[in-house]
Amino acid sequence: MPSSAASGLFTMPSQLETAMTEVIEQIGRSGLHAVRSFQDNLAFAVKILTRMFDVRAYNSAVRMVLINQIYFTSVQILPLVLVVAIGFGAIVIGIIGQYLIQLGLFDYFGQLLQGFVVTEIAPFITVLLIALRSSSAVNAEIAVMKVNKELNTLHVFRIDVINYLFLPRIISGILSIVLLSWLFSIIVLISGLIFSALLFNMRMNDYVTLLLASANFSDTIVMLIKCATMGFFIIMIPIRYGMRATDELTSIPVSVLHGMVNVFIAIMVIEVVSLIVTSLIAKLI
Repeated sequence: MPSSAASGLFTMPSQLETAMTEVIEQIGRSGLHAVRSFQDNLAFAVKILTRMFDVRAYNSAVRMVLINQIYFTSVQILPLVLVVAIGFGAIVIGIIGQYLIQLGLFDYFGQLLQGFVVTEIAPFITVLLIALRSSSAVNAEIAVMKVNKELNTLHVFRIDVINYLFLPRIISGILSIVLLSWLFSIIVLISGLIFSALLFNMRMNDYVTLLLASANFSDTIVMLIKCATMGFFIIMIPIRYGMRATDELTSIPVSVLHGMVNVFIAIMVIEVVSLIVTSLIAKLI
């Protein structure tokens, strides 16, 4: 009996050490996998950027695909963007205006519209709409082409996959986010003008004066860079994960799931970085 009890005491610490070792090894493997994935994505992004500024990549076939992608990504989603912008503008202008009036801070109405709605909310909602509609579609499209060996067929016919498939989709994503964010902001501001006149009896001259007084050139530049960066990564990441699909059909939904999760992580990271940059610029100015 004493010997069995002693063996039990010696066994439990060894099992605990084994479990802790397995946990540490799993964390290490996950960390190494994340580092390799980041390095691969960074190398792929550099390759795409290099091709993007190469004039020789834009032949007639690539230009035609680019036009079609801009139509699919930007034009077809216009009704949804307009409806969301009008509804968002009506709700936000009404709620924000009422609270500012109650607090006696209505002079900050223009700064709140420019600094919060135009600079932050408009790009964020736009990129969410594009990500939900186009990122998942691009991810599934590339994954299906990988499973069906269509990418191999393009290689056999010596068609550059990056120029023909990837560049038009990524460029259309960048243009779509930038242009639709501006359109969303304009619609919100116009709806703000209408609802401010209806709800708060604000004249058009006063509304425009508030907006012009709160306009900031540096915030506009940061917004453009942020929109372009978001447009690049919300298409590049789905393409990258679509390429990781195996030869099995069951790998397609897994690829789309992982790609969309990483898309939303990238959106959050870009938002945080843009907020930090904006705050640093404000301190320097």
